Amino acid sequence: MNGHVKSMHFQQFMELATTLLSFLLVMAVDSTRTAAASRNQQCGNSLQRTSNLTRLVHKESVDLIKTYKASQGEMSELFCKVSVNNIPDPNISGMEPSERIVSIYTHLQAFFPHLKRVYEQQTDLQLPTSQLLTQLNHVSGHSKNLAALVKIFYQSLFPNLPVPVPAGGPTTLPPPQNVFQQKVYGCVVLKTYKEFLSNVSQELKTLRSQVCRRRKQINTLLLRMT
Repeated sequence: MNGHVKSMHFQQFMELATTLLSFLLVMAVDSTRTAAASRNQQCGNSLQRTSNLTRLVHKESVDLIKTYKASQGEMSELFCKVSVNNIPDPNISGMEPSERIVSIYTHLQAFFPHLKRVYEQQTDLQLPTSQLLTQLNHVSGHSKNLAALVKIFYQSLFPNLPVPVPAGGPTTLPPPQNVFQQKVYGCVVLKTYKEFLSNVSQELKTLRSQVCRRRKQINTLLLRMT
């Protein structure tokens, strides 16, 4: 009789243990699905915010170059066609998505000193109430916000990889310039920056399919396996 009771107790214990294990497995799968969905949403939301701000800054840069040319007097259309050294390349480099996101971030950092120099030069050439100065301020401020979003997006995708500083150390700025040289320099900087922002917009569209959608497909496959 004691043996029969022990057997019943053992059977009840095993049933309870099996039920508990099944419950824990269900909780683990649900947790995995929730985490995967959260990562997918985070990737998409972060990229969408970055894309929206990029489009805004690009639109502002298009308006800015028009205002700049209108404020520089005669020959303003020719200023942007002159070659100027040490202006950041508008093209995005790198083979892997992580490298190309870093390229966007470091290019933004490299452009900031040039935008600041253009603003300083135009402060001496324009009235304090100039629309050009206002637009330069807006583009510079929004560009810094864009750099912050790009950094957040990169770190959310690659948390174990550091964000490197621009290669080559501090940005090289031009030596003191006369008025004509300042007008040329400013036009080339703003035109190149506008081209860069256009490239960033296209790159973010590519990254959406390369990173966020691929991550969603991988997570969906893993969930099916569980």
